[in-house]
Amino acid sequence: MFMNYSFNLKTYAALLSLIFVGCVEESSIQFEVTNHLDLDRSSETVEIDLDLLESEKALKLVAGKTYKVSEVSSNTEVISQLSDVDGDGSADVLLFQPELMGNTSKTYTVELKNIETQSDSIPTCYSRFVPERTDDYAWENDRVAFRTYGPIAQKMVEDGVPGGTLSSGIDAWLKRVDFPIINKWYKKELETDGSYHEDDGEGLDNFHVGSSRGVGGIAVKVDSTYQFSKNFTEYQTIENGPLRTSFWLKYASWDAGNKKITETKYISLDRGSNLSKFRIEIEGTDTISVGLTLHEKDGEITATPEQGWMSYWEPHDDSELGLGVVVPSSTFLGYDEYVTDKADLSNLFAQVKVVDGEAVYYAGFGWKKSKQYTTKEEWTKYLQQFATKVNNPLEVKKVE
Repeated sequence: MFMNYSFNLKTYAALLSLIFVGCVEESSIQFEVTNHLDLDRSSETVEIDLDLLESEKALKLVAGKTYKVSEVSSNTEVISQLSDVDGDGSADVLLFQPELMGNTSKTYTVELKNIETQSDSIPTCYSRFVPERTDDYAWENDRVAFRTYGPIAQKMVEDGVPGGTLSSGIDAWLKRVDFPIINKWYKKELETDGSYHEDDGEGLDNFHVGSSRGVGGIAVKVDSTYQFSKNFTEYQTIENGPLRTSFWLKYASWDAGNKKITETKYISLDRGSNLSKFRIEIEGTDTISVGLTLHEKDGEITATPEQGWMSYWEPHDDSELGLGVVVPSSTFLGYDEYVTDKADLSNLFAQVKVVDGEAVYYAGFGWKKSKQYTTKEEWTKYLQQFATKVNNPLEVKKVE
């Protein structure tokens, strides 16, 4: 009896050993991330295709599980997020943000872990439809915030009802804190005696859009003028998370000369970025024009299409403001300073090539009072480096 018990115990221990070895070998994958630039890189998101992870049976997502990403050298977990890049309701990639010095590499391990209890707090990267303020759509991260306008706001203008907005331009909310403000500011405006047009230390909305392109709205050039859509007609929030918020906006078909244009915007904003990413699905044109409003036409333009960026730095009330567009250099065709006496229609336009029905660009701003970029030189350096990184993405490869 004693001998039989001893044999079973040894067998059990051997089986445990085999199971443990199998887990070590099969329950994780390592990836090497390489920065080929002299620039240090952080707040830059990399994506790992879930098909690659789930090719390992032990890493296939099941109920109650998610992924854990850890830096191998320190075994420190880094923030990650499952992301739906095509808006079909299913996660496609795993996101994380490595920190790399210039010309260096780091290795990261991906493995399964139990899903932690969800917090009720608002994620760092956040967006939502805002029905309580007609029908805005607003989005933000830890550095900047934006909004644009829906069909009710358009109809109010067309019917002569006060309080509407007719614009497909992109509004900038000038925040100077790293926590979420969208819900607080709307509540302040709609439910209290305060206003988001006044700065109480968090920032304010004092950016005028009107019918301009604001910060990254699009147009199509017709002869010597620019035509553009009205307000969005449909929306869908795709995701909110610690690293990315994303959503799509659809627009009614619109005319640009003798062209009929259809337009859908997929917009995302990642943690640590001053620029939203715009992926435009468009039919009816082989180029689009991405605009930055020139407001009082008293700012400074800097543009280097060969590097893939342009900037407008302007006085703004009692401060200064930088607006910027970054385009992959292979599709940046040039730029145009369009100036007119018509209200709100003066814009700096980047001419962007449409490839297979799609155009991609980044647009955003830096406000001097946020202390992120306090001079034109700091702002243009940011855009230049952002463009360099867009055109030279981090290399991610599986470690065999």
